[in-house]
Amino acid sequence: MSETKKTDTVAEAVIPKQASAPEDREVLLKVEGLTKHFPIKKGILQRQVGAVKAVDGIDFEVRKGETLGVVGESGCGKSTMGRVITRLQDPTDGRITFEGQDITRLSTGQMRPLRRDIQMIFQDPYGSLNPRHTIGSIVSAPFRLQGVEPEGGVKKEVQRLLELVGLSPEHYNRYPHEFSGGQRQRIGIARALALKPKLVVADEPVSALDVSIQAQVVNLMDDLQEELGLTYVIIAHDLSVVRHVSDRIAVMYLGKIVELADRTSLYESPMHPYTKALMSAVPVPDPKRRGQKSERILLRGDVPSPIAPPSGCRFHTRCWKATQICKTTEPQLVELRSGQQVACHHPENFADQAPQDTVLLSVAKEASELVPDAVLEGSAEQAEAAEQAEAAEEGEAAEEAVAAEPADTAAKPSSAAGESERGSAADEKAAAPEGEAEASDTDSQESTDK
Repeated sequence: MSETKKTDTVAEAVIPKQASAPEDREVLLKVEGLTKHFPIKKGILQRQVGAVKAVDGIDFEVRKGETLGVVGESGCGKSTMGRVITRLQDPTDGRITFEGQDITRLSTGQMRPLRRDIQMIFQDPYGSLNPRHTIGSIVSAPFRLQGVEPEGGVKKEVQRLLELVGLSPEHYNRYPHEFSGGQRQRIGIARALALKPKLVVADEPVSALDVSIQAQVVNLMDDLQEELGLTYVIIAHDLSVVRHVSDRIAVMYLGKIVELADRTSLYESPMHPYTKALMSAVPVPDPKRRGQKSERILLRGDVPSPIAPPSGCRFHTRCWKATQICKTTEPQLVELRSGQQVACHHPENFADQAPQDTVLLSVAKEASELVPDAVLEGSAEQAEAAEQAEAAEEGEAAEEAVAAEPADTAAKPSSAAGESERGSAADEKAAAPEGEAEASDTDSQESTDK
């Protein structure tokens, strides 16, 4: 594909169609309960006093021929996860299965034959290439290490690879410093594709490149996937790039996957509040929208430390929907909608999973100040629907109690009504601005003094 055609394709913002029926494909990579902790040691004896929980129990599958995108804030464990599933780093716990073979505890020697099938494209196109070696030496290194003699010789195969990624075969004897960032990334891609791997893990493949070069490299990876039948795991923080290349997307937060869904579902109706906040940050280059009020969700505070992550849901310290159950109970990653898994007690665009818990935490009240009214209205509607369902259940229970024990008829309805009044009063107070909340507190205090 020519450079002009690549640029035009991205300029038109045409998103490629998703692969048909990915569920029918064979599973290439399966990850179960993957954990990676980095120990923190102190003192002369180097005793372990803690651990950085970079990846803390994640599960996902990658099927043949598909592209799985992984997104999240810096420090959420994306790159660590990529290095662990390629076995560049050893996992602390969990299981990694590649083509039905458990590769979790394989030694370096046992992993050597599998290196032909699992390759990685690194984030830094400058640091991942040895400045003392020529391009020919760098791209031919996989052949030397694996003892493979390609047909026609190593030099001819390397020149073919360079031509495949859009470089000139004459670049064989040049050094990395003679190339731009985009060209260096193409060299890294050529090296990763030398042994015709089945799985390629790309760690931020275009983050260090100029926007125009990003479009060229992304389109190159798409073309190579169609031509060679590659399977990608692309780690990125640019949601526009991920949407362009991915079939399914996993959203990570503080070492956990909080949502996993196909591209269309995730971008059109995100279910996790964190995903919704990420989607609101994607800029839309549309001149017609200039001057319009955007629903940008601003999250309060920074990502908590992975050394001591929060209890329960790890996002509850920044979430505008957090309740007591979010603080005490960790939500499991469950499939609430076909092809869409989410770990949240109070998901967006779906029925509340914890309707009995409606009182917001103080952190949620503070976070709600930075969340657009449209988002809060949706949350309020879900809370109201949950209260109505709870009131209906209590009414049915009261009617049954009336039929069974006439003596208790006066006590149960009154207590149920009192609870519903307290719950609604708490919700009204949480939803009201600070000034109104203070006024209501003053009125209640005056009535108490009287």
